Amino acid sequence: MIEKWELTIPELTGDAPRRAYVYLPDSWQEDQSRRYPVLYMFDGHNVFFDGDATYGRSWRMLDYLEGTGTQLIVAAVECSRDPRGGRLSEYSPFTCRMPGHGQIHGRGRLTMDWLLRTFKPQIDAEWPTLPGREHTFIAGSSMGGLMSLYAVTEYNRYFSRAACLSPSIWFATGKLRELLRSVPLAPDTVIYMDYGSRELSFHPNMAAQFAATASLLLERRVHLDCRIVPGGNHNEASWERQIPFFMNTLLYEF
Repeated sequence: MIEKWELTIPELTGDAPRRAYVYLPDSWQEDQSRRYPVLYMFDGHNVFFDGDATYGRSWRMLDYLEGTGTQLIVAAVECSRDPRGGRLSEYSPFTCRMPGHGQIHGRGRLTMDWLLRTFKPQIDAEWPTLPGREHTFIAGSSMGGLMSLYAVTEYNRYFSRAACLSPSIWFATGKLRELLRSVPLAPDTVIYMDYGSRELSFHPNMAAQFAATASLLLERRVHLDCRIVPGGNHNEASWERQIPFFMNTLLYEF
């Protein structure tokens, strides 16, 4: 089942409401003593329902979860809909200039602090979770993919695994690489990272940047599942097709 409600994030957008979603496996109805790993996802409006999605097409995650019987709670929150770069600011770990957008004030740390101090405690209190780091994952695409990479590294004491689909690693590359080189990482850290073959021409030296990021993660002894998706593009339909791949990585040995 999916529960959907509205909440506010005062630290980011005051009293402006946004949607939150939680998926709970049906097996809990049969055994209410069960507890589940939790996958937190960015861009929650794009995760489950086409009717809520920005461009009318979601990841259709519900179809996958129900069709496979995956035993996992998925908690997702909508991004800011402010047309003046609200999403870019919320999902940027760093402050820097972006071509076509000017100066981006990175509020990724504020976003993560809210998720860990407010949202995750609410999910753990109200839902049958396994709250520890070993069973806490995070995922997203594009800027949400960058945030997932940031979360599992900068906040490695809270997240053990991440899925970073089409991550915007072309954004603030110097600061990102500095983070990946220096942040403490537990030896059991697992990261799935992909990029669509049709996306490689979107930004200069994208393939080289992707390879450099993967190499840094391997140097840090991260368990990395890294792939270029044949024919993959930068949209929800393409990311939906990658769900079996990243789920296999996130849930391996669970």
